[in-house]
Amino acid sequence: MQHPLLVQEVRKMFSDFAKVFVKAGDGGNGAVTFHREKYVAADGPDGGDGGRGGSVVFVADKNINTLLDFRYKRKYLAENGGAGRDAKRNGKNGADLEVRVPVGTLLREAESNLVICDLKENGQRMVVAKGGSGGWGNAHFATATRQTPKFAKSGMPGQELMITLELKLLADVGLLGFPNVGKSTFLSIISDARPKIANYHFTTLSPNLGVVDMGDGGFVVADIPGIIEGAHEGTGLGHEFLRHIERTKLLLHIVDVSGIEGRNPVEDFAAINNELKLYSEKLSQKPQIVLANKADLPGFEENYEVFKAEMEKQGHKVFPISAATKKGISDVLKYTMEVLSNMPEDEDADDCEMYDFEMMKQSDEIKVIKTEDAYEVEGLKARKLVGSTNFDDYESLQYFQRALIKSGIIRMLEDAGINEGDTVRIYGVEFDFVK
Repeated sequence: MQHPLLVQEVRKMFSDFAKVFVKAGDGGNGAVTFHREKYVAADGPDGGDGGRGGSVVFVADKNINTLLDFRYKRKYLAENGGAGRDAKRNGKNGADLEVRVPVGTLLREAESNLVICDLKENGQRMVVAKGGSGGWGNAHFATATRQTPKFAKSGMPGQELMITLELKLLADVGLLGFPNVGKSTFLSIISDARPKIANYHFTTLSPNLGVVDMGDGGFVVADIPGIIEGAHEGTGLGHEFLRHIERTKLLLHIVDVSGIEGRNPVEDFAAINNELKLYSEKLSQKPQIVLANKADLPGFEENYEVFKAEMEKQGHKVFPISAATKKGISDVLKYTMEVLSNMPEDEDADDCEMYDFEMMKQSDEIKVIKTEDAYEVEGLKARKLVGSTNFDDYESLQYFQRALIKSGIIRMLEDAGINEGDTVRIYGVEFDFVK
């Protein structure tokens, strides 16, 4: 029986999943300025453009092995672009924000659960949210008939979204089995890994990676915390750890065959594989090498013959071992190396539907929505138009009116049934409709 307080404490200490909010920097506003020089009459507009907002970039870093930091910081905001200045000086571009994550981190858009990027290699980068463009200064709006424009464009907002971070270890071999079967001891023997070992369930607080050196080659082994029945539903540590063996090529399934805890090794083997199948059909089909552990304990031989016969009937190779005395370990490693060397390269460990970044772009489509007290206009073009208008300036208002006609907003309002005197609302700006 699992101890709820112990499971709760383990959950706190291990972190392979996180949900964060990211927002790129907004573009800086364009400036409304005019050339001024001592003893020189006023010249034309010279407002500079706003700077670009910084982007949010995720970077895979081999020196990071946990997502724990994301439990304490859940918002990542890139720097805004600077506002334009006089003398046609552009605002400063906002600095990109680099967010470093462990190699093997899968990024998903939170709402759709679609994959944004799979950061499998050290140094791999992905722009998750792009900074907004800077607005034009009033120097852009000067014409022969409008020589002193007193308006400029606002900067565009940076992209923002909720994303989930999911850490999947990149290992060749996964150690599989119920708690207390000897996986941690086995890993400490075959590699330089130093996992926590104690005589209680859920001992392994996080997946431990070990590198096995075979002289002319080697492989990486991941000790996955003990799986229990119901793990596919999240029971115990559940799917928080099952995901870590999805990328392994081969599974070493360790079973306690001594019967010292009163368990049936054949039933334990079947229960673990049932959990794998319920969690992922693909995972359940990975090749397994079965290690009958605790060969040094009384009663092993009798149980082993029955267990071996059943495993061979199912098509599995079985090795009797003792993690405590190192009996049979070398044979297992040689055979594992042989199997791995003959396996084809896995081109893509994740068969996922990718997130479409075009979905992040604000729609240019203009919409007219009739509410109880007004006709509301929505859409990126409408927002840009309001942001670039100085409503205290007559020329700017004329520009605004012409843009309403040119963009089709007036026609859409009329199609929606607007009457003279009705209120129009565009991103906080209200005015009465006049034909």
